[in-house]
Amino acid sequence: MRLLFLGDVCGRAGRQVVAERLPGLRSRWSLDCVVVNGENSAGGFGITEAICDGLLDAGADVVTLGNHAFDNREALVFAERQPRMVRPANFPPGTPGRGATMIETGSGHRVMVMNLMGRIFMEALDDPFAAAERELASCPLGEACDAIVIDFHAEATSEKQAFGYFVDGRATLVVGTHTHTPTADHRILAGGTAYLSDAGMCGDYDSVIGMQKEEPVRRFLQKTPGSRFEPAEGEATLCGLAVETDDRTGLAIRVAPVRLGPHLEEAVPAFWER
Repeated sequence: MRLLFLGDVCGRAGRQVVAERLPGLRSRWSLDCVVVNGENSAGGFGITEAICDGLLDAGADVVTLGNHAFDNREALVFAERQPRMVRPANFPPGTPGRGATMIETGSGHRVMVMNLMGRIFMEALDDPFAAAERELASCPLGEACDAIVIDFHAEATSEKQAFGYFVDGRATLVVGTHTHTPTADHRILAGGTAYLSDAGMCGDYDSVIGMQKEEPVRRFLQKTPGSRFEPAEGEATLCGLAVETDDRTGLAIRVAPVRLGPHLEEAVPAFWER
């Protein structure tokens, strides 16, 4: 199976690059499943129903979220009726929406997508390790599903790495989101789980983590309140991770970064480009 994960979509520029690039990539790489993090897609903070629908229409199978999941209050409502959008599974019981979902691909594969949020330097939610254990117990890889993709939305690399080892061999992919900066540690762990500390963002990298530079720089210099952060609106780069799985086990056999656009060195999965 061929999986593509795309990092945090940041503002209009991020939405535009996904809309422009993703349909062609689905066809060019014969993708079975695409997961996109959309928690910064609405003006850099949160998501709306129309934007979620737009990401799904562009070719995403599932949209994941994070700490900005409910910055737009309408998400509290449509999260209940959109089965292909997931918020962190370790939100307290009673939070609208779902922390994991199952989709069936066009080729008949069953893919479970889970979203979790870390706790180091983040708003403290319930234990993400315990939440993952519950979800994995209810849907074992190779039995109840053919692949498991986990978006671990967190600040600390140490927490992301620890989580990767915690589920190694029980998930197809653990990919970090939230920092908007792609890391170079993509690999397959000893148990067969593909891992990346951060997928980066789909947004304008001529920015401060996707925001127009002036106000973030001013705040570091002056330490006083100022204007609202606004997403940068230059040409965006699409960032993410490509994973190919063993259909017998659901574990990863190939992994490669994806970076398409200006400012960063471009990268594509050579194993799909032959």
